[in-house]
Amino acid sequence: MPWTRRKPPQGRLAGRRSMAGIALLLFAAGCSGTGSGPVGERETIDILVAGGTVVTMDAGGKTLADGAVAIRGDRIVAVGPAAELSRNYGAKQTVDAEGGIILPGLVNTHNHAPMVLFRGIADDLALMEWLRGYIFPAEARNVTAEFVEHGTALACLEMIRGGTTTYADMYYFEDRMAEVTERAGMRAVLGETIIGFPAPDNKTPEEALAYTERFIQRWKGNPLITPAVAPHAPYTNSAETLKASRALADRYGVPLTLHVAETQDEIREIREKYGRTPVQWLEDLGVLGPRVLINHAVWVTEEDMAILRRHDVKVSHNPESNMKLASGTAPVVRMLSLGITVGLGTDGAASNNNLDMFQAMDFAAKLHKLASMNPTALPAQEVLRMATVGGARALGLDAEIGSLEAGKKADLIVVRTGGAHSVPMYNPYSHLVYAARGGDVESVIINGKPVMLRGQVLTLDAGAVLAKAVEIQRQVLASVKN
Repeated sequence: MPWTRRKPPQGRLAGRRSMAGIALLLFAAGCSGTGSGPVGERETIDILVAGGTVVTMDAGGKTLADGAVAIRGDRIVAVGPAAELSRNYGAKQTVDAEGGIILPGLVNTHNHAPMVLFRGIADDLALMEWLRGYIFPAEARNVTAEFVEHGTALACLEMIRGGTTTYADMYYFEDRMAEVTERAGMRAVLGETIIGFPAPDNKTPEEALAYTERFIQRWKGNPLITPAVAPHAPYTNSAETLKASRALADRYGVPLTLHVAETQDEIREIREKYGRTPVQWLEDLGVLGPRVLINHAVWVTEEDMAILRRHDVKVSHNPESNMKLASGTAPVVRMLSLGITVGLGTDGAASNNNLDMFQAMDFAAKLHKLASMNPTALPAQEVLRMATVGGARALGLDAEIGSLEAGKKADLIVVRTGGAHSVPMYNPYSHLVYAARGGDVESVIINGKPVMLRGQVLTLDAGAVLAKAVEIQRQVLASVKN
């Protein structure tokens, strides 16, 4: 594939510290864990990320001012003071995070990754006009397996650079998306869109369901890719399709994700057809359950939220997309108070228009303060929880990712804090939510493997990815003009 790049060989990597104090260093030969004397007695690990403020996002909210994370294989071995872990472990490779922040990789709970290639194609429109007048026709004219491949590569490049290590997605040609995501080294929950009209790949819901089953069979058990069932929405699918989607998810024990209660137009349409809200109708159909993730949930009533809580349904909150399309403000503070799991998402870049989870955190915190006229609503630590362990829980992955704890998968990022907008730093939670941006991410490790170091993405050829995106842009423009 033209956008891929072979990873550099593991071993000695040289580099000076950046101005922010974050760079890649290797222990000298005597500190590799393979020598004699005291160093030889250390337990050997693959990577030690050391020297920064560690924000663990564990249940106790532990932070370490000069901490470290020890990694062996795809797992975290230990989290603790840098001096202690340096004494106890001999690392083959060390990432020096001095002056930065070490935290779990961010979890984007809702995306349409290939739609980065439609970024800016239609803006300043209401959702239904945007979808039916612009996006659906543009997809019909342009979306192919190759389009999905290159769009996913561009999205993965953007997400890795912005510190996202896991994302949830629904789109078309999902096998191609999974292949690209796996090569990029990212973790993802992916579902083929099931929709009640001809799509670019599957022309009927029945074809999409059959495709989804094959997709699940191929990818279930993959260390990075979790297959899912993804009916688009209640207003684009029949009752029979929604029930068949839930039955398929149950048969394989995989997640089910769909758009629900995003706009008032959707609420009116479902009420006119079924005399119920979308959430109530989905409950009547037997679709709801603990492995179900609903995206948006903007127009949910108290009764709806009681239903979501009763069935332990998870919610993806997408503040920027909801604001830009004027869809409304989801009652996130109320849902959290009821114990409903809420993760954070960007939605696709055609309606955002970026995949920056740091910006999503900032917007979420400020939106709900304004909506409630309460400056204490949705504090920074809670928002960061939504973007890490809360997002992992929404995807059913919190036993493996979302916090920095021994035994969990090694998904973590290093954020540099030396920029003018980053100094001084008094509170790491406040800093990450209100000051940091995706461009501040220095290094990214996913499943124990470095995918970005010192700002260089190792698993994608950035130049080739960007060049292909510009080429496809010309094709899209030509199709729109015609």
